Amino acid sequence: MAADARSDAELLIASRSDPSAFGEFYERHVGRILVFFRARVGSPEAALDLTAETFAAVLGGVGRYEPGEAPAASWLFGIARNKLSEAIREAQVQDRARRAMAMQPIEVDDEGVQLIEQRASAPALEMLGGLPPDQRAAVSARHLRELE
Repeated sequence: MAADARSDAELLIASRSDPSAFGEFYERHVGRILVFFRARVGSPEAALDLTAETFAAVLGGVGRYEPGEAPAASWLFGIARNKLSEAIREAQVQDRARRAMAMQPIEVDDEGVQLIEQRASAPALEMLGGLPPDQRAAVSARHLRELE
């Protein structure tokens, strides 16, 4: 598929009524935004979350976007900086609250994540018990093992 020749500003304006225009804008910039966050936060997961939050905010604000002399990417990175500032403030508030209660931070390794996921899926497995075997297998494959 050929790249869209429209400028970023044109894509943002078109995004108001054309989802594919936003998709093109996203594809152009998602890598740069992810790198921006990854260089500033402690984990790839946090960088991905902040990237998603940034593009959600862009999509939600596209109706207010007004092109100007600055490139549209400047508007995008301004939103990314705001999301980063919000995340830092939130982390500081959580850290102060944790310290006020004399609690240690909880460190979760891969094994811990796996255990949490297993325990979280247990009620779902119990609910599946009442389904016929073919339906139980289909629901389990799709929603618990994330297969097609």
